[in-house]
Amino acid sequence: MHHELRDFLDSEAVATAAAEYVVQCARRSIGRAGRFTFAVSGGRTPWVMFEKLAQLDVAWPNVVIFQVDERIAPVGDVTRNLTNLERILVECRPTIVAMPVNDDDLEAAAASYATQLPEHFDLVHLGLGPDGHTASLIPGDPVLEERDRLVAITGPYQGEQRMTLTYEALSRADQLLWLVTGEDKRTSLAKLLRGDTSIPAARVEVASSLVMADDAALSP
Repeated sequence: MHHELRDFLDSEAVATAAAEYVVQCARRSIGRAGRFTFAVSGGRTPWVMFEKLAQLDVAWPNVVIFQVDERIAPVGDVTRNLTNLERILVECRPTIVAMPVNDDDLEAAAASYATQLPEHFDLVHLGLGPDGHTASLIPGDPVLEERDRLVAITGPYQGEQRMTLTYEALSRADQLLWLVTGEDKRTSLAKLLRGDTSIPAARVEVASSLVMADDAALSP
């Protein structure tokens, strides 16, 4: 898959440019269809992006945010993506469709979340781990081979299970936006850009993909 690449000085510049890009996508989608469907991942740079985005002119009542993945952790846990989303966007009031990770039956919860997904996402934001994972599509996890479900539960990763969109769900993106920062991402970013499917991230397939990366991640 081809990726458009934009290089920035540092993670702050990546977050600023990403916020501006999201606004452009939102305005275009809302103008065309009346709403903007946006699936989001977590991470340090994305939270800065959202803080900047919250200050920009967006028709928030027309924005619907879905989660790309989420830790199986208690409500309000500081490691949860939802906790950070709600904290940052509390004044903006978009519709946030949260992954039901606190349900007793997680497999049923994943299936339920799948029914709430749109046929197409206007934009999906993804990150990239040093090990080449994206969303919670982790090297060696059986979820990587899932073709029949849009949402699945992973095995333990860094001590936690997670709910994640599968490749089938991510393929619904009209546009991907990757935010990749830090020197620990150099190897995995190089593999992503050359389409090395030995890493999970490079197995995501959509029509249009934009990578915003800082100099540290791109340096040889």
